[in-house]
Amino acid sequence: MREFDLIIVGAGAAGLTLAHSAAGAALPGTGVPRIALVEPPAGPARPPERTWCFWERGPGPWDDALAARWDTLSVVAPSGQRYEQAISPLSYKMLRSRDFDAHVRARLGPHVHPCTATVTAIEDGAERATVHASRPDGAPVRLSAPHVFDSRPRSAPPARTTLLQHFRGWFVRTERDAFAPATASLMDLRTPRPRTGVSFGYVLPTSAREALVEYTEFNRQALDADGYESALRRYCEEVLGLGRYTVAAREQGVIPMTDGRFRTRAGRRVYRLGAAAGAIRPSTGYAFSGIQRQVASVVRSLERGRAPVPPVPHRRRHLAMDSVLLHGLDSGRLDGAEFFARLFARNDTRDVLDFLDGGSTLRRELALGATTPVAAMSAALLARALAGLRPPRRSP
Repeated sequence: MREFDLIIVGAGAAGLTLAHSAAGAALPGTGVPRIALVEPPAGPARPPERTWCFWERGPGPWDDALAARWDTLSVVAPSGQRYEQAISPLSYKMLRSRDFDAHVRARLGPHVHPCTATVTAIEDGAERATVHASRPDGAPVRLSAPHVFDSRPRSAPPARTTLLQHFRGWFVRTERDAFAPATASLMDLRTPRPRTGVSFGYVLPTSAREALVEYTEFNRQALDADGYESALRRYCEEVLGLGRYTVAAREQGVIPMTDGRFRTRAGRRVYRLGAAAGAIRPSTGYAFSGIQRQVASVVRSLERGRAPVPPVPHRRRHLAMDSVLLHGLDSGRLDGAEFFARLFARNDTRDVLDFLDGGSTLRRELALGATTPVAAMSAALLARALAGLRPPRRSP
């Protein structure tokens, strides 16, 4: 048995952020904590490389690891009308998981002890929890700490509405200048409209000839590989008109968008963290900023000697609004393309981003709501209220 002050299970965005932040903390009576960072060996149990995007004011802690940043965003309506706006003092930032991983691991310090092992069980206790795991050679491992944070993915909790944000992205290089490097296209709604939900393109240029181009849908059913490839070809060739291009790499993902209630405490000494603890914003699928707020709260609690229960990093009223939106998209009562186009066309983009990141006031949120399709949103609100009379169901 090896004893630590903290054990972190999983080394994705949440696990690495907590290891990085807690390594610089000072615990009452302990000082700098001894941390075990447990992750499975290379293989299918580890998440694939991915790209995280987020926005923040001014410089941030991960700026040295960024792949790109933009100070102007655009949204394109189904009609082709483009709404483009500078978002200063905000910046939209792109971070590749491999760069984040290398950046954090280079700065963890001697108090963080990596452990390559597959966790088989976490045993809760009154004063300490025990993590049982096995190394790649089969040797058993037992680790103990007063606090264990489990960031491994979990199935979505019971919910009234659960959609999937599913996407595939191409890192493309064109033979001629085809992109505006200073502007990121947040939503290009000139893609085919699914029966329910919404689809859109997403373009993050890193030069005039290179960009990450994604095709995304919000609905219940992911596409097969041929479906994504066909949608991306049509978008690149018929909508963007890129001409001749090559695909240097691909990425793909599925993110749950759910109004289920997440429990962040799994025992007296065991806590969930990250996506498993509700860090994903239900209406957008963005999680990185939520993870940063969640981890900051955990570290503050540790330093004050309090139970470090991770909060769900979204306000209750925002989660309620997101639930209405998800229900409207899922039922078809709300035209997703019209909703998002009007939201960005009739409002300052910075106000929309503040709302999506949880920093807006109720008064401003009501003003934003008045610019969306009011009749459709009212019908979705009524339908969601009636749905609330039925118990939530588990996602398939």
